[in-house]
Amino acid sequence: MYKSGINNGNYKCSGKKTGFLEDVTVSENKYLGADNYLMKVFSENVKKQVTNPKAGQFYMLKLRNHIRILRRPISLHSVNFKTGELEFLYKVIGKGTEELSILQKGSILNIQGPLGKGFDIYKKSENIIVIGGGIGLAPLKQLIKELLKYKENKNIIFIAGGRNKEAMNILENFLLDSKRVSTFICTDDGSLGEKLNIAEMLEKILKNNKNPDIIYSCGPDKALKAVNDIVNRKNILSQISMEERMACGVGACVGCSVETVSGMRKVCHDGPVFYSSIFYENRGEINGN
Repeated sequence: MYKSGINNGNYKCSGKKTGFLEDVTVSENKYLGADNYLMKVFSENVKKQVTNPKAGQFYMLKLRNHIRILRRPISLHSVNFKTGELEFLYKVIGKGTEELSILQKGSILNIQGPLGKGFDIYKKSENIIVIGGGIGLAPLKQLIKELLKYKENKNIIFIAGGRNKEAMNILENFLLDSKRVSTFICTDDGSLGEKLNIAEMLEKILKNNKNPDIIYSCGPDKALKAVNDIVNRKNILSQISMEERMACGVGACVGCSVETVSGMRKVCHDGPVFYSSIFYENRGEINGN
């Protein structure tokens, strides 16, 4: 039976510590174009290593307007354990994220997290493809950082896609100067990189390269389904980070459940990162519809 409670700032689920509540200080919140924003906050919990967020996990951000009682789930974009800085890359899509966008430097923001299961990093994998589309690029900065940390001969192909050149301003905040990262950019209108979507770019790259050890991806439902079809057809190990509307963020409300080959899974609690193979027999259900 599910049991939850808040005790001295620690959020507990079934007796197991899953996350934290914390007031953090906004140090930067800037507009990147195409309704995308980058927010940086200082977290004592991160600096003191009370929490150790990893790529693919997310936080629930509390709004000040009490009419909007539900927190907003935002992916971890990057973390600096030395300075305690957390980065959130988000897109304004409604009143909640609009409220986040007007927070100024010095504002206090209550966050809950890190929550959910992140990406698994395999130390032995050497040839890796990382794919992101639109705001689905958000969790991939931290993922690339973690992938590069473990092995000198890891080589990463990074496929980044978006609607147009302005939407790809997101990449200015990525650290892509490593010689071990080969970046391929594509846009819907061809204003930057090739005029392809991320699934088409993946097909093109796989024709000229041997299958990678693993593929990581995050993006819009339609693109993610196309990528998922490719990796399952070619039997490539793959993890995907899914985006769903989340009310509680800790698996209590089951509102974010999706169908898989092994039954219903809660995106917030069992994910948001899943192995693609669990959707193999339910390709039409990857977006939970």
